[in-house]
Amino acid sequence: MDVADVTEPAAVVREFWTRMQARDWAGLGALLADDLVVEWPVSAERIEGRADFVGVNAEYPEGWSIEVIRIVADGATVVSEVEVPHETMGVHRALSLWTVRDGRITGGREYWTELGSDPSPQWREPFVRPL
Repeated sequence: MDVADVTEPAAVVREFWTRMQARDWAGLGALLADDLVVEWPVSAERIEGRADFVGVNAEYPEGWSIEVIRIVADGATVVSEVEVPHETMGVHRALSLWTVRDGRITGGREYWTELGSDPSPQWREPFVRPL
């Protein structure tokens, strides 16, 4: 799919994840603004620019896949939730908040976690059930 065919914000983000899964790095880059800024608060990192965002994802160790769980949009703001199982590094989830303008992702804030890495404290046991 050509980037010109994808302009609606939710469709841009869905295509973003499709191209990420396909390791279509050039195609992924075509969906990103040159001056993209993405923040990863959990690891206290900020990625500035299309090239660095594509680069950090292209260099991630192989063995992963992506399942889109949901995408919700409100105007230029799109929220996506994905699950990323990895052959040796466990199963991760990401909740991402994207800003899309003129068919390009201009910014993002992603919260990544490994499933089970934040165990439920004992005091909550009477109130919660396992997923």
